[in-house]
Amino acid sequence: MADTDADRNRVFRLAERPTGTPDEDVFDLSEEPVPEPGPGEALVRTLYLSVDPYMRGRMRAGESYAEAWDVGDPLRARVVGEVVESNGAGFAEGDLVTGNLQWADYATAPGPELSAIDPDLAPISTYLGVLGMPGNTAYFGVQEVTRPKAGETFVVTGAAGAVGSTAGQIAKLNGARVVGFTGSDEKVEFVEEELGFDAGINYKTTDDYRAALDEAAPDGVDAYFDNVGGEITDAVFTRLNVDARVGVCGQISLYNATEVPTGPRKLMGLIESRATVEGFLISDFSERFDQSVPQLGEWVATGELQYRETVTEGLENAPDAFLGLFEGENIGKQLVKVADYEA
Repeated sequence: MADTDADRNRVFRLAERPTGTPDEDVFDLSEEPVPEPGPGEALVRTLYLSVDPYMRGRMRAGESYAEAWDVGDPLRARVVGEVVESNGAGFAEGDLVTGNLQWADYATAPGPELSAIDPDLAPISTYLGVLGMPGNTAYFGVQEVTRPKAGETFVVTGAAGAVGSTAGQIAKLNGARVVGFTGSDEKVEFVEEELGFDAGINYKTTDDYRAALDEAAPDGVDAYFDNVGGEITDAVFTRLNVDARVGVCGQISLYNATEVPTGPRKLMGLIESRATVEGFLISDFSERFDQSVPQLGEWVATGELQYRETVTEGLENAPDAFLGLFEGENIGKQLVKVADYEA
């Protein structure tokens, strides 16, 4: 892993707006002076950096649920880091924090935009995964939006990813039968054997999604947590039971599309099923993380909630980690380890 020192700061900036699937040309890595924290700010040394599919939307100029980056802007992500210097930010040197910071070795942020983390609750990397944005997204997407009950069937796409793997386990804790769509036989084994899903479906080797659903979910679908969209969602909509709940969390199958396909029209089916379809953002629930994080932490501590991380070493390799998300290379949360932490 490349080292960092106090005299340089590597920063990734958006070099150009991608058309279709991004490539390495989108990213520009420069060396800049380490920034000085202004009044009320802290200087944070990045330890772990998160890369997430939603960042693709921030690379385009058009509308997205996340604010677009301008060409030349530093890329930003959730970070776990160590406070190096505090200028009245409310933190002390050595404190561990998380916040939305730059893809960089060092970054500054106002104190209110940083949150302290507890390394005694779980490994610090989990605050970007099962105890971070993905875990909270799964928690509220299951408990508040799709609301699976005991005896119902819950289907999740992107089932081996950071959000999907957690969502399926929470649904299982609620007593539901859980079916997960994922992209390899290895991932099917992961969700079935390690996570306890009732069935996994490898969408890459499945010719007929409806038939696969009939086999894995013979009683139909009561709750659907959608991370992917596209043809799989078209198939699930034909198998929704009366009063089914659909939570639309992501549409990664369409993020790199230059033209969004119309697809089959499924709204008529909602008349018969009386299903509820609801899109949601984790920011809708940010004021309730004091409820979700302790519960997620308790499940992790007791072993009821399993997690896996795919860790890429070195800030310079962050673009590879991001691009790999669209090839399904990760299992669980994709992270970039930027620096070692010594307690």
